[in-house]
Amino acid sequence: MTVNTDDRKDLAARTVTELKKIYPDAICSLTYNDPIQLIIAVRLSAQCTDARVNKVTPVLFKKYPTLEALCDASSEDIGEIIKPCGLFNTKARDIRNLALMIRDEYGGKVPDSMEQLLRLPGVGRKTANLILGDVYGMPAIVADTHCIRISGRIGLTDGTKDPVKVEKQLRECVEPTEGNNLCHRFVLFGRETCTARSPKCGSCPLRGFCKSAGHE
Repeated sequence: MTVNTDDRKDLAARTVTELKKIYPDAICSLTYNDPIQLIIAVRLSAQCTDARVNKVTPVLFKKYPTLEALCDASSEDIGEIIKPCGLFNTKARDIRNLALMIRDEYGGKVPDSMEQLLRLPGVGRKTANLILGDVYGMPAIVADTHCIRISGRIGLTDGTKDPVKVEKQLRECVEPTEGNNLCHRFVLFGRETCTARSPKCGSCPLRGFCKSAGHE
């Protein structure tokens, strides 16, 4: 679909307004106490539900409560704990290596720039944007599966499934101060209403302006 920039900005503003009414508190679905825990939780969430991650992380962080403890842990020991999250060998290796890099190269602090975050093992733009938005309050677009699906259906993007293109297109039409929270609201909305299969278009509060309402 082809939608000009002004129309997409109007769609974005209406979407933000309506979703704020339903989800006034735009919060991350992952449970964490500090930036280190958040970046690890996001790494674990790849191809895994947030609900499952939230069951695993308390066990992981109880055994390794500090950055130094994670650095001293072996990938094998971390892997045993995070096994329910899937892809545990790769994730465990990334968790230990990113902990080491944060300690040795960034002074124990999760970096606050896209360039530095992308250097961390297992960290892509989705994770980096979440950190920049939730931890540092910077403008961010977290192009996860809900964001990609819903923004395409509404008409905020051209329907591309490419996360980088979705991020770029949303940055062009969504107010920078609203982007990060909008993506959190997309997650909640995507689970309850605009589901991947059989979306509830009949009762959707966005049906009056959604480009796909009733056509899924």
